[in-house]
Amino acid sequence: MTVTLAISLYCAAWFLLLRSLRSGRAKGRREILIIAAAALVVQAISLYQNIYTPRGIDVSFFRILPLFSWVLALMVLVSSLRKPLHNLFIIILPFCVLTLLAELYFGTQSLTPLNLSTGVATHVVLSIIAYSIMAMATVQALILAFQDAQIKAKHPTGMIRLLPPLQTMETLFFEMLWVGQITLTLSLVSGAFFVENLFAQHLAHKTVLSVLAWLIYGVLLWGRFKRGWRGHLATRWALSGFVFLILAYFGSKFVLELVLERV
Repeated sequence: MTVTLAISLYCAAWFLLLRSLRSGRAKGRREILIIAAAALVVQAISLYQNIYTPRGIDVSFFRILPLFSWVLALMVLVSSLRKPLHNLFIIILPFCVLTLLAELYFGTQSLTPLNLSTGVATHVVLSIIAYSIMAMATVQALILAFQDAQIKAKHPTGMIRLLPPLQTMETLFFEMLWVGQITLTLSLVSGAFFVENLFAQHLAHKTVLSVLAWLIYGVLLWGRFKRGWRGHLATRWALSGFVFLILAYFGSKFVLELVLERV
């Protein structure tokens, strides 16, 4: 019931935003944020019910995927309260709906819930937050690249006109990267402390890929600080880091649970 309601609210907010973009006028921002906030509250209830079960914590693929999208949408919502960034919902909201539909139809096939310690649960939460922030930064990088291309071609579309100035978007992009890198660092450190026997738990490849992503993001932030990297160069580095990050979590989780049928 809660999943269906959340899907309906996300769709309502998305159609309202789509109508605003088509009209070429920044109207309905307040209504979009209110509906999106309501959807996030409903989805939070659903997530709690489905992840924290009487048998333990369910961190299987189709349970964590909606949590990933929820954190992503929450970040956009919070950012939109102080900056006109709600147009990012044009991409985020459909993703939220897709993850909820996947949970609705495939979530019942989840593996046996786990009894996780507080330390391991903290590591899982930090990982999800880090992936979500980097995902949002990646979306921001793609929007930046498109915005820059439109401005250089001197053919800005209606959607581009509704976005904040290029410099503001770029500043926000690197702010996200810094926050994401710090969270990713905490995730890796907590994993090293609390997760025992990585090889026995089939987590070695995940750790290696996560460290590679961390190194790529580190080089990008160094390049920005020391050499002023921006534009397409920064976008390529951000996309490369995110590919490794996605493979580290969802790629390995998909193979282990759905292909090899292991926890």
